Amino acid sequence: MSMPIPSTPGLKATRQGFGQGLLELGEKHANVVVLGADVSGSVLSSMFEQKFPNRFFSIGIAEQNATTIAAGLALSGKIPFFASYGAFTAMRNADQLRISVCYNEANVKIAGSHSGVTVGPDGATHQVLEDLALLRALPHMTLVVPCDYEEARRATHAIGEMHGPAYLRFSRDTSAMFTTAETPFRLGKAEIFREGNDVALIACGLLVWEALLAADELEKRHGIKARVINCHTIKPIDIKTITEAAQQCGAIVTAEEHQVHGGLGGAVAEVVVKNYPVPMELVGMKDSFGGSGEPKELLQKFGMTWREIYASALAAIERRDKGFKTLRQVKDIAPYVGE
Repeated sequence: MSMPIPSTPGLKATRQGFGQGLLELGEKHANVVVLGADVSGSVLSSMFEQKFPNRFFSIGIAEQNATTIAAGLALSGKIPFFASYGAFTAMRNADQLRISVCYNEANVKIAGSHSGVTVGPDGATHQVLEDLALLRALPHMTLVVPCDYEEARRATHAIGEMHGPAYLRFSRDTSAMFTTAETPFRLGKAEIFREGNDVALIACGLLVWEALLAADELEKRHGIKARVINCHTIKPIDIKTITEAAQQCGAIVTAEEHQVHGGLGGAVAEVVVKNYPVPMELVGMKDSFGGSGEPKELLQKFGMTWREIYASALAAIERRDKGFKTLRQVKDIAPYVGE
């Protein structure tokens, strides 16, 4: 069943959902501790700091040290969250994440805020667009990219309750709020937000809303019924839901605020090519760094809005239909080959 989507959603940042979820998790579990790197006010781990100052550790601008300390705390029985900008918690800490955290299967939770170009004026150095590709390759790592405030809040609870390394990716700018506490959410389980069998739009993060807008336009302009899938967990990915989308829709578009190489699109392609190959189009950053500007302007400049998802859906459908026609032609002439 399709979930109801508000026509005029409220706006709130996913980082606010993280801050609220972290506070609630701290109230529930006394062994939750948080490490900061001088940006707790920006990533909103400050909400936890204010309520539990004795369980908050400011490490300063020393992200690699913070990650190693978090690993030690985890191996001592704590549930540590290290929150900073994704450009630092993921990219700067590659060695510490690989060895101290993942190799040891340490119960460390990494929060990567300010992801994608919607960081805005901070510019390319702070707009992490490669973190999913790096972290997806690390054994034992769980990757979650919530689509709105409420899902970010619930995802924070979920990674805190699970055991093992996890990375939660969220954004600085406000975005549409369209899920509720009743919306299905489970780690590793993609959710169908809109039913349809003509094409599947598989998105994560802020581009889930853009995929819903694209689906509306496809139906209004062409009568195309797009299935919209919120693939919030990049790893472990939901093989069953993606394979069924390939089988039932025959064409797929992925959308993410991340490089098209190695992120959601790559993960979905790996599932599709192994289980049920169909035409795919990938919407995301095309092998480029970002730049300074307003979030919406940057999404438009780099082609990560509903318009690109809409156009990609038409392209994927065209490829699928041409392929089916060719297959029919081959089938029709097959009896005569060699005569």
